[in-house]
Amino acid sequence: MSALALLARNRLALGGLIVMALVVLLAILTPLLPLAPPNVTDTGNRFLPPFSPGAPLGTDHLGRDLLSRLMWGTRLSLAVGIAAAFVAATIGAAIGIVAGYYGGRTDNVIMRGVDMLMAFPYILLALAIVAALGPGLMNALIAVAAVNIPFFARNIRGITVGIAHKEFVDAARLSGMSDARIILTEILPNVVPVIVIAMSTTVGWMILETAGLSFLGLGSQPPVADLGSMLGEARAALITNPHTSIVPGLMILVIVMAINLLGDGIRDALDPRLKSGALNRPLPATLVAPDRQPESQQNDGILTLDNLQTQFRVKHRTYRAVGGVTLSVKPGECLGIIGESGSGKSVTALSVMGLVASPPGLVTGGSVHYRGDDLIGAPYRQLRSLRGSQIAYIFQDPLATLHPLYRIGDQLIEAIAVHHSISRAEGRKRAIDLLNAVRIPNAASRIDDYPHEMSGGMRQRVGIAMALANDPEVIIADEPTTALDVTVQAQILSLLDDLRRDRGLAIIFITHDFGVVGQLCDRVAVMYAGRIVEQGPTRAILDAPRHPYTARLMACVPELGAGKRRLEAIPGLPPPVDDLPPGCAFAPRCDRATDTCRRGDIALESAGDRALRCLQPVQPQEAMP
Repeated sequence: MSALALLARNRLALGGLIVMALVVLLAILTPLLPLAPPNVTDTGNRFLPPFSPGAPLGTDHLGRDLLSRLMWGTRLSLAVGIAAAFVAATIGAAIGIVAGYYGGRTDNVIMRGVDMLMAFPYILLALAIVAALGPGLMNALIAVAAVNIPFFARNIRGITVGIAHKEFVDAARLSGMSDARIILTEILPNVVPVIVIAMSTTVGWMILETAGLSFLGLGSQPPVADLGSMLGEARAALITNPHTSIVPGLMILVIVMAINLLGDGIRDALDPRLKSGALNRPLPATLVAPDRQPESQQNDGILTLDNLQTQFRVKHRTYRAVGGVTLSVKPGECLGIIGESGSGKSVTALSVMGLVASPPGLVTGGSVHYRGDDLIGAPYRQLRSLRGSQIAYIFQDPLATLHPLYRIGDQLIEAIAVHHSISRAEGRKRAIDLLNAVRIPNAASRIDDYPHEMSGGMRQRVGIAMALANDPEVIIADEPTTALDVTVQAQILSLLDDLRRDRGLAIIFITHDFGVVGQLCDRVAVMYAGRIVEQGPTRAILDAPRHPYTARLMACVPELGAGKRRLEAIPGLPPPVDDLPPGCAFAPRCDRATDTCRRGDIALESAGDRALRCLQPVQPQEAMP
């Protein structure tokens, strides 16, 4: 959706845009309108009330037409405010980009100077600048711009510091690009939206500041009027003729309110995180559709999912991320969930404890039973007591689990203290024991490390330790080894396998790697387009996959010592879950599909310890393609 369309969806911002468009249009057309001369005095008609003949808004203390002066004053105030914002943004952004890009001593020198400016109250600093330069609208513009430069410099510097260390900037340096070119072509395009957002939200303040200086007689000088000088001239008659103050005062109120509302809308429309909903505050638990049809528990697993359905509803579109998943895991068992990216594995895992962000997430059907209790729609207090205590998560990125500003020991202690009343000393001892359990060397000294002081493998071990902190019965591991090298991955898998056997943990392990499945998992469920397409014992599926999708996935995996073999690739892409094809979702990519496969719903049929959703399965005697 375009930025303009997003802006139009915000009614307050749209109202601000309409009002500002009308004000700017009138300001532009002012020289063409049949208005009385704004500076011509007529003391015989002073203080005429509004709606007087020839003076719709009345006259001031010198008999000048208030409507004419209001139009010309608005034109001048807008021009000065926008110009001051542009000057402050340009200079402040340049300072912030240079300081953030070069860093080190350059950054320290520049930002300490900015700090000195910010140490002064901005209005007093503006008064001091005007006092030094002399009264006048241009000097007021300079003063207002100068006191707002630190605001832009600090904001842009903070953004630039983060961008300057990105990989694409490093690549530009390695390619031989000069610093000036990197700043202009790599840094500046990424900070322009921030500059625009900052300008849109500060123009109103700059108009107010300029009006304040003019009100004190330091801005616009008689007989030229802006909104601030009109207020200053009318203050003596505030009691006897209040209309002379109300007219410019209302215009300032309307302009500043409209600009602020419009600025908020521009910020929302230009910020990609806000556009995507990433900065929306989610509810503490995933919403449940009021018409959800719960399912009865089908087996004796410690954790059972029965026809679970989770959707994302964004505007008029519905994304069926999980389309009816049924699976279970028993104590001491490891269940692997495998499939391409976007097949619904992570959403399924997050739906168990209501961790899918709402809005836009919504559980629309099915149940999740833990020891017989349905967790879908359970009170938040119950879910919170189970999260991390009985059912724990290990996330793919340990930095999503670990707070960068706190020591790992403090975070482990907090994870324990949330569910158990323990002293600081007891918590520290327990944390060291957990680090030893996940085989972190020198645990007593590493407990005081920050996350950035540890390698990726060590951080992942800390994430596992945090999951084990309260002796859970179920661990859901969402691709915890994807970003690790092969050696560390093998260590993590061995660690999880040992913990499972020693503690009787039930593990749901989400992965893309059939090698991981074969090493760790007792059973495996293959997902495609939000549904289970094949499920059964790991060895049986690895030896004889029945669903064409499973067979093609396995054909994509190289085999050590298998000699020369062409690695297959699955043609096409997974279907969008907001527009799934009828029948089998894999049919458009399957070379075995028939017309029957493209019609009607295909059920997951169970036969012994295996389940399959396919009308044209791969036969045991057939070689994998």
